[in-house]
Amino acid sequence: MDHMDNAWGIGLGWLIPLLIIGLLIYLVPNNQKGRSYAQDILDKRYANGEIDEAEYKKKSQDIQE
Repeated sequence: MDHMDNAWGIGLGWLIPLLIIGLLIYLVPNNQKGRSYAQDILDKRYANGEIDEAEYKKKSQDIQE
């Protein structure tokens, strides 16, 4: 029976650190990701004609700062 217990321990031993690393990557905020998302929304609004060129340029500069 000890042989089976060791097999399960080794098999699941890598799973917990992998889950912790994945959770940390998911929870750590990524500012660059947020900025590109904001830029994508701005690009779509400009493409749809919701904002004019001057407003687009000003808001795009604000996002980059």
